[in-house]
Parts: sequence; C-alpha cells; structure tokens
Amino acid sequence: MNSGPDKSFPVSWDMFHRDARALAWRLASIGGFSAIVAVTRGGLIPAGIVARELGIRVIETVCVASYHGETERDAIEVLKPLTDTIISRPSSEVLIIDDLVDTGATAKVVRAMLPRAHFATVYAKPQGLPLVDTFVTEVSQDTWIYFPWDTGLTFQAPIRKG
Repeated sequence: MNSGPDKSFPVSWDMFHRDARALAWRLASIGGFSAIVAVTRGGLIPAGIVARELGIRVIETVCVASYHGETERDAIEVLKPLTDTIISRPSSEVLIIDDLVDTGATAKVVRAMLPRAHFATVYAKPQGLPLVDTFVTEVSQDTWIYFPWDTGLTFQAPIRKG
C-alpha cells in the first residue's frame, strides 16, 4: 500500500519549459542524434521541446505503462513497441527522452530495447539515476513531482505553518 510521498515538488509550465530547454543545452554539446524516442506519456512534452531546440525531425514513441491510477505502481507493460524507423538506425544516434526517472523500472525496459541509445530525463531520483546519461535536476527519492499537465491552479499551503 502506498502511503504517499514525504515531499512534493510542484512544477509549473514555465519551470518545466525552462528545465527541458536546459536539457536540450546539455544534449547539444554531445550531439550526433538523428532521432528521438519519447517515453510516453511523460516524455512527450520534453521530447518536443528538445527536438525543436536540436533540430531533430524524427520523433517516435515507445508506450510504457508503469502506473495505474495516479500513484499506484504496477508491473511494467509495453503498450507500443519501437517501430522500424528507430530499430533500423544505429541506436547510438537515438536519444531517449522522458520527464523523470524514478526507480528506474521503465528505464531498464526501454534501455534493453536500445542499449546504445542516449537516455535523458528532465528530473532524476537516486534509484533511477544510474540508468540515465543526462538529466537536469535531481530530487530525493521520497519526493513526488507534480507536473503541470497533472495539476490545476490551487492554493498551496506553506511548507512550515505558524
């Protein structure tokens, strides 16, 4: 049973766009990418931003489900595998993008599909960090990130009251 995270990290659209562009800056210095694989659903938005910034036109998805409901983790299920467009190119030219690496369970599955691809995430937690090549911000394992596409505008209570 999931008792919920100890900490929360709400991310606004502006913050996420800034962090995804920071990821693109780091990736631009590496170079050599001809295609992007977005890990859906979370990787769709950062993949679009990175593709724009790096001038990459080939964007594919791999659809992986690891959550059922909003916070309940379940077995990893590949809902849509990679296509020949990606499989037929050298995996060292492929950039895998996701919003977050948490425990690394999803990253392990995707890495097995493209072992020489470069895996990049906007946010990373310690358990998943060894599976990522490039990231922007590390957050503690006990932090739940609230992405802008999952939230609405509401009052936020102060961290410390009184």
